Amino acid sequence: MYIPTRRNRNIGTKKQGHGQDNELTISQPAITLKSFYERLDNYEKEKRIINEHEFLFVTEQTRKKSEHAWTVDDIEKIIRSIPSNDYGELKLVILRQPKRKEETLSQVWRRLIYSYEFEGDYLPAIVIEAIDYSKSFKWSKKLSPNAQHELDRLRNDGHEIVDDKRYFKAEYKLENVRKTQLYRTLPHEFGHYVHYLEFVERPGTENEEFEEWEKRNDRYFKLPKADKEKFAHNYADDLSNELTKKGIISFDRIENKITVPKNG
Repeated sequence: MYIPTRRNRNIGTKKQGHGQDNELTISQPAITLKSFYERLDNYEKEKRIINEHEFLFVTEQTRKKSEHAWTVDDIEKIIRSIPSNDYGELKLVILRQPKRKEETLSQVWRRLIYSYEFEGDYLPAIVIEAIDYSKSFKWSKKLSPNAQHELDRLRNDGHEIVDDKRYFKAEYKLENVRKTQLYRTLPHEFGHYVHYLEFVERPGTENEEFEEWEKRNDRYFKLPKADKEKFAHNYADDLSNELTKKGIISFDRIENKITVPKNG
């Protein structure tokens, strides 16, 4: 049986899903052990049963200029098209409003967190960030091959990327962000989780079984990042191609019956 109080030893590290650019920069209050992406304010919860699997959607209030490019109904439609065997113990979908400093220092589209603390429980979670559409995003011109591939993917999503001499830049536009987060990076995070499941099975009640689980867990986190990214990209591409052939994507935004108010 899974022991939720035994948190993954990679908590708070790059291996666990921590951003690449936020080392020793985003403050960590002494009164909490929660990572910055676990500290939520003014949120609403909604349980949904998808393919007989319970998901909990947690939506944090957004600022006036920030918005999620998709709705909970949009996300449900994509998740419903993913094989239920790939859900594992994944339950939490966090729709998060990043702080302004985090947007500068740890700007990401989404995160997969293998052990996310929420209301005293620890579960795998996909965290999707709200976007401030009054800003633009920029990329360094010193691109690794993987970063160049990602820039090409963003162009394919519709982002109009321009060269301003020092950086590659693009304006945030809701429809392009929607394509990136909903059709590509959400399946990408499921791909990471499926890869994880191939290595790790939850332990039983015996200490010997838990020790074996920890070994399998370590083997996954010791994989080269390039191998994990390749698996996730392939999973997302295969799923996207399948859903496109079936006519499931692209689809118009589905407005939720209940909307979360914005902060002033």
